[in-house]
Amino acid sequence: MRLKNFLIVVKDIGRARQFYHDLFGFDMILDNDGNMILTDGLVLQEERYWKAFLGKEIIPQNNACELYFEEADIEGFIEKLERCYPEVQYVNRLMTHSWGQKVIRFYDPDGNLIEVGTPM
Repeated sequence: MRLKNFLIVVKDIGRARQFYHDLFGFDMILDNDGNMILTDGLVLQEERYWKAFLGKEIIPQNNACELYFEEADIEGFIEKLERCYPEVQYVNRLMTHSWGQKVIRFYDPDGNLIEVGTPM
């Protein structure tokens, strides 16, 4: 068995697709009406379908998990983030952990937590 994809819930699949393309370069592989597979294994699921599957409300910004990315030029990434999405909500701006890794955490437009850090 192997992990194939990971899915995040979004309100507006077009907006989410653009966000992940602009910042991380993900392209669409398959658009299946409310369920979209992007490169690198990211799946976007429209909130209305996910709520119907689960029968429960979605809790954005629940901080129970995060999408983690590594970027050597983290300052360049932050410039792109602030240029493309100046309204982004930060959890923490650029900081350096005691082990020397620089990281930034923020939410995507749907409240999914993202961390970008320098390679370890």
